[in-house]
Amino acid sequence: MPIGTITRGTTNTNRLRRVDRYLQVAPALRDATDPLVVDLGYGHSASTSLELQHRLRRVRPDVEVLGLEIDPARVALATRQLEAVQRGQSHFRPDAAVSFARGGFEVPTPAGRRPAVIRAFNVLRQYDEGQVADAWALMTSRLQPGGLLVEGTCDEIGRISSWVDVGADGPLAFTISLRLRGLERPSVVAERLPKALIHRNVEGERVHDLLVDIDRFWQYNAALDVHSPVQRWVATIQGLRDAGWPVLGRATRWRLGEVTVPWSAVAPRD
Repeated sequence: MPIGTITRGTTNTNRLRRVDRYLQVAPALRDATDPLVVDLGYGHSASTSLELQHRLRRVRPDVEVLGLEIDPARVALATRQLEAVQRGQSHFRPDAAVSFARGGFEVPTPAGRRPAVIRAFNVLRQYDEGQVADAWALMTSRLQPGGLLVEGTCDEIGRISSWVDVGADGPLAFTISLRLRGLERPSVVAERLPKALIHRNVEGERVHDLLVDIDRFWQYNAALDVHSPVQRWVATIQGLRDAGWPVLGRATRWRLGEVTVPWSAVAPRD
């Protein structure tokens, strides 16, 4: 039997574009000998799995996406939607290398293949914080060597996202990704933190300190909004780095509204 609980299944077109863009440059995908990607908990529609394959094939033309859901009715619906794609009745390529099956955190795959990447978005929100580590461990146990689990949360239209990179030895990094146009303050992401962090946005916790500092530098650089919110964000992240935060990556990623730090910079204190 699949391991896990059926999610709300909210699915909106283009909702996961930010994390998909992040995965396009992930070494776990680019360097994989078997570029199998699992979309765990894709929801009520096949759209996010189809979009994932469409985006990742730009960097790995041989990528395959397997969408997994616990609810058999969702699997049946996604399969029918895929058949319509294969008949040329959508804007997706009829030969899209996508399939759907029933499964949960145990991540069943055909012939026991090990995924290069597992994307699990908006899946753990309904679980208790204490269940997260076990879910991570079970999912990462299915990865191929060097594989990556990306587990996170976003809002309904994909403008506010955050996620954790998790490898075989545990969490590696934490990323915030925001639509900068119209952004009032970066700490709006507090409502969309991964389950491992969402209850830790309180004084004394590292992730709270990070959000306080991002807001502080965002406000400090408000004058740059006249030029563009991108310039304001880049200056904000540079301010974080200058203040001692171990920001990863280069300004090319920051310009997308992203910031990534090692997991140790935000890990819960207990």
